[in-house]
Amino acid sequence: SGFAYQGEPSRHRNSAPRGEPSAALPPTAFVHFLQNHDQVGNRPFGDRLTALAKPEAVAAALAVMLLAPAPPLLFMGEEWGATQPFPFFCDFPGDLGEAVRRGRRAEFAAHFADFGAADTVPDPLSEETFRAAVLDWSAREREPHASRLALVRALLAVRRRFIVPRLAALEAAQAEARFIGPVLAARWAAGEATLLALVANLGDGEADLPPWARASRPIWGGAPPPRLPPWSVSWTAEPR
Repeated sequence: SGFAYQGEPSRHRNSAPRGEPSAALPPTAFVHFLQNHDQVGNRPFGDRLTALAKPEAVAAALAVMLLAPAPPLLFMGEEWGATQPFPFFCDFPGDLGEAVRRGRRAEFAAHFADFGAADTVPDPLSEETFRAAVLDWSAREREPHASRLALVRALLAVRRRFIVPRLAALEAAQAEARFIGPVLAARWAAGEATLLALVANLGDGEADLPPWARASRPIWGGAPPPRLPPWSVSWTAEPR
C-alpha cells in the first residue's frame, strides 16, 4: 500500500490517526529507502545502518529495495557502505543555536537513556561534528566498500534492464506481500501473469520456500530453491 500507516491510531502520537489510504496509488508514487538523513541524523550519535546491522543483512535489504518498482533512494555514501556517522549539525546563530543545542540534549536525556549521558551527544554547533559527517570518498577503492559499490552497481544495472521497462505494466498490476517467519514473498500480477516476484529469506538460518511463492524467469539471485539460504534474495520476472 505504499505506507505502513493507512489512517490507524498511532501510539507515538497519542493515538491520533496517521496516514491515509494509499493502496490506489502506483508503486512509482513512492520513494523507497533503507535510511535517510532524518533516520541517521536524528539518532544520538548519527550511526548508520552499516554500524547497526551485519553486512549480509544490509546486502539483502539493498537487493530488495533496489529492484522493487518504487524509485529507490540511496543516502550519501550508502552505495559503498560508508561507515562514518552522520551526526546532526547546524550553524544557527545566537539564541536559536543555543535552543537547538539544549533541545537535542533534553530530547535524548528523556527518550534515549540507554545511549548514555545526554552530554555525550555531539554538539550540533561544533565544526568537529560537521567534519565527522563529511564523506571519505577514497573509501570506495578499499574493501569492503569496493565490493559493496560493485553490488549496488550490479543491482542498478539489473533494475535498468528488467525493472524500468516494466514500470508502466507494474503501475497497473495488483501487488501483494506476505511475511512467513523470516521469509518475505511479494508479487506484482496482472490477471494470471506474475509480472515480477520476490522471495527473500531475511534471517540467519535456512527457511522453506513458501508453497504459494510463484517463480518465473530469474533476474537476480537465481531461481529460489526449496530451502532458502540465509539472507538470500531472488527476483523473477515474466518474460517480455
